[in-house]
Amino acid sequence: MNTYLGVFGGSGSVFGGPLGQLMLVCIVAWSLVWKGLALWRAAREESKWWFVVLLVVNTLGILEILYFFVFSRTAREGRAAQKAAHVTPPSEGAAGPHA
Repeated sequence: MNTYLGVFGGSGSVFGGPLGQLMLVCIVAWSLVWKGLALWRAAREESKWWFVVLLVVNTLGILEILYFFVFSRTAREGRAAQKAAHVTPPSEGAAGPHA
């Protein structure tokens, strides 16, 4: 009697049955979308090391999302421009403008 229940098959497996298979398809689609977006941005920014890391390492989209929104040059420049555009009004003192 074979008691091995693989990850992808068998009634006791994680992805067994129609709901499990749908979950697997959703996970793969999620990962592919984020991997594609991150690889595209890394290639456009000529970030060779990031491209290789994103291509080889599979983190279900977590590293890709972090690269896309935190580590990429575009994200860093966007945050820097946002900080530069943020102008604080001059202090008007404790009494206010009409003292």
